[in-house]
Amino acid sequence: MSVSIKDVAREAGVSVATVSRVLGNGPVSEALRKRVEDAVRRTGYRPNLSARRLRSQHSQTIGLIVSDIRNPFFTAVSRAVEDAAYHAGMRVILCNTDENPEREAMYLRLMQEERVTGLIFAPTRETLGKLERFGLDFPVVLIDRGEPAGLHDAVILDNRQAAAMLVDHLVERGYRRIGGLFGNTSTTGAERQEGYRAAMAARGLEPAARFVAPRAEAAEAELLAWMAAGERPDAVVVSNSLLLMGVVKAVRRLGLSIPGDLGLAGFDNEPWTELVGPGLTVIEQPVQEIGDAAMALLFERLDNPERPVRKVVLTGTCVVRGSTRGLRQPSPA
Repeated sequence: MSVSIKDVAREAGVSVATVSRVLGNGPVSEALRKRVEDAVRRTGYRPNLSARRLRSQHSQTIGLIVSDIRNPFFTAVSRAVEDAAYHAGMRVILCNTDENPEREAMYLRLMQEERVTGLIFAPTRETLGKLERFGLDFPVVLIDRGEPAGLHDAVILDNRQAAAMLVDHLVERGYRRIGGLFGNTSTTGAERQEGYRAAMAARGLEPAARFVAPRAEAAEAELLAWMAAGERPDAVVVSNSLLLMGVVKAVRRLGLSIPGDLGLAGFDNEPWTELVGPGLTVIEQPVQEIGDAAMALLFERLDNPERPVRKVVLTGTCVVRGSTRGLRQPSPA
């Protein structure tokens, strides 16, 4: 069985990016360099020549294409990717698509022109379904959005399980009419909606899911219309932090309170979510781990282009705050 760069990293007790940096004569301390070189000797590792040729033909630059850099989730993941690339002696080209397939196509062409070493990409569902048509000649690692066909390495959250966790928490707090707002452009929103529906069905409850554009103003408008309708929810599960912000704005415009009039739970443990009202209950995603794992998969692919495709599925953590403590009880007569 051949020895991979991941085996060397495990033996040395360092990251794959650090091993890559040592092998590429990148900036590291002498103690760390000796540690990695000793691990190389002990494991008998031999760098893959085709990977070396691939690196020499490209620009020592990592492409990073995200859907919305204003989304704090992607801001945090981008930082993690940039840190790992820097420590490996590589640069990063960051592009923002606003969930627009035309912009995605433009930036994919840019990555070809810049001859990037590899790409980390959070695509829309439309582009994900035809990614192979672009004829990319560098490895691609998907983040946040996986593909059913499993053609590319990917790092994703267990979205169905995370959404179900929020539903279960709300039910345990006494909520029954639980609505859901989900982004309509990515596989992430679709998977979270599926997890929400499955959890509602398992509890014998009727789901009420709505898809909206993944922007705060879209969520605000949707919730305003929803609350004006006859059967309004008594709690809402929201699929990302931008939609969460829109729901908070709508509640304030209506003069209502969280959780007195509406329970609220969503995704992404951003600093502001702790400061709104009694604090918002959210799923915290392991953003640093997502960025680190994406870079590790990319380096592994460069080292061994023929290895099987890998999907890393991570688990979120439910951070419980006051936004789900229960509805306001009517005053006694």
